[in-house]
Amino acid sequence: MSRIFRLGLIINPLAGLGGSVALKGSDGVAKEALARGAEPKAQLRMAQALEVILAYRDRIEIITASGEMGELLAKEMDFKVTVAYQANKQTEAGDTQAAATALQAYGLDLLLFAGGDGTARDLFSVVDEALPVLGVPAGVKIHSGVYGITPHASGMVVKMLLDGELVSLMAADVMDIDEVAFRSGTVKARRFGEMQVPAEPRYIQAVKMGGKEVDELVLHDMAAEVIEQMDDELFIMGSGSTVAAVMAELGLDNTLLGVDLVQHQQLVASDLSAQALLAQTQANPCKLVITLIGGQGHILGRGNQQLSPTLIRRVGRDNIIILATKTKLKALEGRPLIVDSGDPELDKALCGYFKVITGYHDYVMYQVANPDLVA
Repeated sequence: MSRIFRLGLIINPLAGLGGSVALKGSDGVAKEALARGAEPKAQLRMAQALEVILAYRDRIEIITASGEMGELLAKEMDFKVTVAYQANKQTEAGDTQAAATALQAYGLDLLLFAGGDGTARDLFSVVDEALPVLGVPAGVKIHSGVYGITPHASGMVVKMLLDGELVSLMAADVMDIDEVAFRSGTVKARRFGEMQVPAEPRYIQAVKMGGKEVDELVLHDMAAEVIEQMDDELFIMGSGSTVAAVMAELGLDNTLLGVDLVQHQQLVASDLSAQALLAQTQANPCKLVITLIGGQGHILGRGNQQLSPTLIRRVGRDNIIILATKTKLKALEGRPLIVDSGDPELDKALCGYFKVITGYHDYVMYQVANPDLVA
């Protein structure tokens, strides 16, 4: 008989709240995010990971915290559950740290958690390198290397462990940024240390590469290509310095870490939330301009949660315009571009080859093929 796999489970219920309402994070602004109509997503993201291992429930004991920090979801999915920590009704960073301390006493095989960089940082302050951890991406900021590329990918890593496959451990960086500066358009990332993560390159994301593209001529050429395509449609301008180059070429103010709306080469609205984008685009044909996160390859689901699955479906696959320098594409070393919209069916529908703008009248065909969806 196989031994029971002790899976620690911690969910940060507030993770990612600020993304869809254009707050660019959740640290210290959870109440404001909820007041703006944000809906918690961390439970859903963890559920997507746990669905991968439902067939193994008789071999798993989940050690978790009470309520929304893990107990409710694990019991709803019919896992055997032990509650090791009683969380406060309104959870905060201290609950994550206290839960991690309590869970460690149970001799965990793996600690699975849902959150963002702030959650990883809170766990690191307690766990350090004492046991293997794995993150389910649920936050706005995912710079750390301790996460699966999608929730499903995180579940696939746990499944590999349950199947007895040889999975090495690697030391992965815990990163976080200054959210106050982030909301003002400045990225100040800091490395806090390392945690031990199951090393499966297909499913574990890389640490985000920082810095702006140095070849300004290439950015100018890509911007000229996009502007040439601008007609009567609404253009949804995603976040990032590559898209910002298009806005600069148009002479328009740009929200570097937000989403803006342009029509007839004029700024219509700035720094829109998911709800505002849906309202603004309801009666107009749209195109979406996005770029990838250097080093990771994500084009949706990292720092642009304002781009909801409903909006992406409204835009349509053929109206998604991807910009990337050849330098960034080569740095992926053949890995596909990744979408992590929060809707697995939409992610599957977006798989395939896209024409990526790499210059003026210069394109490459590049694959979007989330490895965890085709494994």
